[in-house]
This record gives sequence, structure tokens and C-alpha cells, in this order.
Amino acid sequence: MTDKPVLEPGPDHPITVTPNGNRVIVTVAGKVIADTRSALTLQEADYPPVQYVPLTDVDQSALERTSTETYCPYKGDASYYSITDGGDKSVDAVWEYQDPRDAVAAIKGHVAFYPSRVDSIDVEADGDRA
Repeated sequence: MTDKPVLEPGPDHPITVTPNGNRVIVTVAGKVIADTRSALTLQEADYPPVQYVPLTDVDQSALERTSTETYCPYKGDASYYSITDGGDKSVDAVWEYQDPRDAVAAIKGHVAFYPSRVDSIDVEADGDRA
């Protein structure tokens, strides 16, 4: 087996994880899959920010674990879920790092959603949709 590279965030590839005090709602097929005020925003380099939602705030009955796995040298091994109500569009729509690297340890117990594989990821500020 090949060794997986391990990289640390730094000036050339910064990663921050910060609490998002707003309400985050994820919908699929007209159904709320996640609703939280405890999301974390992960900002990695120049990529768009990603909302990590506590798994406890996700309708886990709508998730089905898949065999898909990916690797990020900064965050570690990711595993995936499909959202059953979303059909083919929502295959491998959700990922999590069950044992994330120390630099992003805060995302443990959280999941993220591909925006293109769900209907919406709404971030509401002060009760208004942003």
C-alpha cells in the first residue's frame, strides 16, 4: 500500500474552522435533511467555504452510508453517505472525516454536503435567508 502524504495548513494553503452563528438548513426533494445553529465554516485556501453540520442535527434516517472513500492530505480520510430521497442526484452527497487531522479536529462529528447534490444549503442570518 502506498503511503498517503500528510500536509499541514500554512501560508500557502491556509485552513480555518470557525463557528457559524447563523442557522443552516439543507433540503433535498422538498424535505429538510439538516437544520442547525451549530454549523462550522471551514475555509480552505481559495476554495468556497464549506458548512460542516453536526451529525446530530441531520436526519440520519435519510442517509445511507456508501463504500466511497477519498483522501485529503490536509484533513484525512473521508467517508460518504447518499441521501435516499434525492435519488441519483444525491449519491455520495454527504461526507465526513471521522478521524480528521489535528488542524481540523473541530469537524469531527460533523458532515458536509455537496451543493450540487442537494436542493439547497441556506444560511439564515437574524431570521432572514442570506
